[in-house]
Amino acid sequence: MTHQFKQAARRICAQMAEKGRDRGFLIAFEGPDGSGKTTQRKLFKDWLVAEGLDVVTTKWNSSPLIKPIIKARKRARALDEYEFSLLHAADFRHRLEKEVLPALAAGKTVIADRFLFTALARDAARGLPLDWLLHVYSPLYWPDAVFYFSVSPETSGRRIASTRTPKYYEAGQDVTDLDDPYESYLRFISDVILEYEALAVIFKFVKVDAEKPIYEQHVHIRNLFANVRERPWLKWNEEAILDWVRTRAGQR
Repeated sequence: MTHQFKQAARRICAQMAEKGRDRGFLIAFEGPDGSGKTTQRKLFKDWLVAEGLDVVTTKWNSSPLIKPIIKARKRARALDEYEFSLLHAADFRHRLEKEVLPALAAGKTVIADRFLFTALARDAARGLPLDWLLHVYSPLYWPDAVFYFSVSPETSGRRIASTRTPKYYEAGQDVTDLDDPYESYLRFISDVILEYEALAVIFKFVKVDAEKPIYEQHVHIRNLFANVRERPWLKWNEEAILDWVRTRAGQR
């Protein structure tokens, strides 16, 4: 049976690799709150659709199975840093298996409004070790490109404050122990951005200056995507495909 799973996974991988620049791509939009990544993700999707591509969007913390649990636990402020991480990992895994991988296998391009790296940055800022986090999210399916929207903590804080009061976990009040949500947010997002900057170096993010005008960023992203489409399919994603094939068959 294991041999059959491997054969099926290899067929899927071979089909994706053979399509080259016409395959489905996984593009992750990452960055701190207030970086404008969601605006850019929407503009990018509209452009891809206009170019004739079949596009699917997946959003952070949006699994219909796991999201209600996270929402209830957040409302009760009943999550420690490990529970926070594990529940978001479950949400991520459910969406990967039900949304992301089926779309990619069908040749669709997937745009992720936050991906794995959101968890790595936020959870590391909460004090969790990176090697533990990578293990929790294994086997990993790596995006074809990660667009990282870089802003200062001050810009992030100012943009958030102009629209809403940061929520308890968004402000990192679970780890800062500060009563003022704005003060807590600035301290926490500074740590998150430091983690993002380190991840950008380790995983070679495509950095976008999110303090520049919106249209200028959009044109830059479109130009960058032309280069991304020439990249070969990432062979180290075979393990994640094999895990997905086993899951679909009800076997682990």
